[in-house]
Amino acid sequence: MLPQLSAIEARVIGSLIEKELATPEYYPLTINALVNACNQKSNREPVMNLTQRQVEDSLYELKEKRLVWKMDLAGSRVSKYEHNLKSLFPFTEKELAIIAVLLLRGKQTSGELRIRTERMALFSSTDEVEETINALKNREDGPFCEELPKRAGQKENRFVELFSEASKPDESAIELAAEKPEETQQLSLSERIAKLEDEVDFLKSELNDLKVLFSDFRKQFE
Repeated sequence: MLPQLSAIEARVIGSLIEKELATPEYYPLTINALVNACNQKSNREPVMNLTQRQVEDSLYELKEKRLVWKMDLAGSRVSKYEHNLKSLFPFTEKELAIIAVLLLRGKQTSGELRIRTERMALFSSTDEVEETINALKNREDGPFCEELPKRAGQKENRFVELFSEASKPDESAIELAAEKPEETQQLSLSERIAKLEDEVDFLKSELNDLKVLFSDFRKQFE
């Protein structure tokens, strides 16, 4: 049986997966980096404004579910966090990338998934995306995602993950989504700017954490 996640827990796990695959040099994440990752303006739907306390509370729940580990570095005040999804379920990198986007953005078409997983895993075509989705749908230890019924006005099928409570939209939400035009399959200028702003914020948090680590290191020689 899959662990059921709240909206905030889904955001935390999705952010950890994304950063592990997209920026492995900064992974595992400190609490400051994780809060910034959860509150990104790009590749997040909806955009959240979580406090450190909210993220810490979710980390506690995720640790109880064995989905997150806390790493305490010897002699340092900075703890780091990593997800444990691969230990519980042997996902491929491409499967993890799809799960991450579905956790972070909700229902997606195969075309949207191909674009939004680019920094985490490269798919040669939407057919390969759908093959990976089918593998997630048909696994014996799953299913981990499902296809939503196509509604009037929708040109493409959409998919959702099955880990979180938010993955079960009500009928009115589906109908409302069907009335909206399909998203263009390329990043808009505003999305690119938001992504750059998020990366700057993330790097600032990493710099602050490095300052703390350096301070701890210097104290050992004083």
